Amino acid sequence: MKDPVRVLLKALRLLQVPRFRAAMRQGVGAAIEHAVVLRALRARGIGRVVDIGANVGQFALGVREYLPDAEVLAFEPLAAAARRFRAVHGADSRVRLVEAAVGPVAGTQSLHVSKAADSSSLLPIGAAQESTFPGTGESHLETVRVLRLEDELPDSGMPVPTLVKIDVQGFELEVLRGCESRLALIDLIYVECSFVELYERQALAGEIVAWLGERGFRLCGIGSVSADRDGGLVQADLLFERAAVHHVTGM
Repeated sequence: MKDPVRVLLKALRLLQVPRFRAAMRQGVGAAIEHAVVLRALRARGIGRVVDIGANVGQFALGVREYLPDAEVLAFEPLAAAARRFRAVHGADSRVRLVEAAVGPVAGTQSLHVSKAADSSSLLPIGAAQESTFPGTGESHLETVRVLRLEDELPDSGMPVPTLVKIDVQGFELEVLRGCESRLALIDLIYVECSFVELYERQALAGEIVAWLGERGFRLCGIGSVSADRDGGLVQADLLFERAAVHHVTGM
């Protein structure tokens, strides 16, 4: 259950920003928990943000506020979430939404839709997910389109630097495998990683750190962190930079 005090404090912060206030009228709260990371990246002159697992546009709102010169290419497979995303961002020429999931192989796949839609995954929802985050168990299956990121990004001419954000509920490593041929064109990767298995067969944080490390990316920052009721580390948003990109501080 969400802490009502935190919900109220977040709402008060959102109301102070016109862009966020307008989104609230559509029932969408900007992901201001990523504000510190996005502000720290402002000096990089980010030209494009690829938002994988865009949900209803919470992260994209933060990008448009804190990285106003960046274009956003967003991916969201759930039709209901995509409709709300368009209601928030549809008039913004710098935001484009692709209604699809991202994975290593193009085609269609069953999405395990959670009772809390933003916890849906291409992997089966595990018992630890529901026990750690009550109300996130599976509701139903939905067939969705799956694309490879490398098929959606040009192999040259991308704005530089480019940030890829991945929040796909346990499917993060599969997303990365689907864009391996484009990694040389990506400067920063901001990915939600789990330290316990919340979704069946998901890659944990250590595997993702190792996979990216073998391909020239190093961990340079940590965003929001979540813990279980006993204080054990569950998830964190990890920021990686490609070799020769300077270190980010202030996370």
